[in-house]
Amino acid sequence: MSAPAHLDPRLLRAFVTVAEELHFTRAAARLYVAQQALSRDVRRLERELGAELFVRTTRQVTLTADGERLVPHARRVLAAQEALLAAFGQARPLLVDLNSPGLGTPRRVLHRARELAPEHELMARYESGLTGAAGELLAGRIDVSFGRFAGLDPSLRRQLEHRIVRYEPMAVLLPEDHRLASLAQVPLAALAGETVYAGAGNPRTPEWTDLARRLFEGRGIEVAAPVPLAVGDEEFQRVMARTRCPVLAVVDFPAMPGAVRRPLVDPVPLSPVSLVWRKGLAHPALEALWRAAAEAGREDGWLRVPDGAWLPAADRPASGD
Repeated sequence: MSAPAHLDPRLLRAFVTVAEELHFTRAAARLYVAQQALSRDVRRLERELGAELFVRTTRQVTLTADGERLVPHARRVLAAQEALLAAFGQARPLLVDLNSPGLGTPRRVLHRARELAPEHELMARYESGLTGAAGELLAGRIDVSFGRFAGLDPSLRRQLEHRIVRYEPMAVLLPEDHRLASLAQVPLAALAGETVYAGAGNPRTPEWTDLARRLFEGRGIEVAAPVPLAVGDEEFQRVMARTRCPVLAVVDFPAMPGAVRRPLVDPVPLSPVSLVWRKGLAHPALEALWRAAAEAGREDGWLRVPDGAWLPAADRPASGD
């Protein structure tokens, strides 16, 4: 593979997108171009480099050895181009997924980051679950999300970066007339015999269901069977009112009509929340999000793990963190 004197970054972006999707139709949709135009750009890049980058068959697209070798170099070039444009005030908006409207931790980080970097545009998105958001991150349709990083499939984690933001105490939403609703705090042992909704069957939130199963194991608490996927607060509230199941949540979960939110104790279970972005992302507003998360963590002790708190081994901070 020989390096040409000049190389159009558009060709590298076409190559990287196909390398990530391993599918020309999906890559073209990501780039908002015709598939024929994308194929021409990839062929042109192959001619200019003097190397075949993909093996194409009627059933699949795979990278050649030269293609594998080019991927990290192409990503660095594109990241440098984005950083250069940002330095001269041409940065695109940073698309930040807050999971769901009303969740306190992501919203606070975003609002503080906007204060720290008023010259940049940070746009909120709502993907409802880190597993669902991970595909959007890798596709470049969003830039940053929040959630339980250790709960992602390892193949996804290898393509993403993260920083822990908060170990958030967990809670339970109860119907107002539930037997435990009068308690100020709900001991985990008091939920024995209950069936608790934790997103089972939702393909966008398996990391949350996994956390619930780990928490409930050996405590006599069952994870509720899947219910019809409810989109939007109103539909979620309607479905939960019909099932009347307690709902596993976090202490900052927004209030629901007809329900009360109670912190869980004995032990206090913690939900690990990370700031997550795709590897190679270069955007000047990303640092503002890191700073905002760090400031909130210092002010409110977000990264403190109280003695006796419950946290899965996979999510525990490394020694010295």
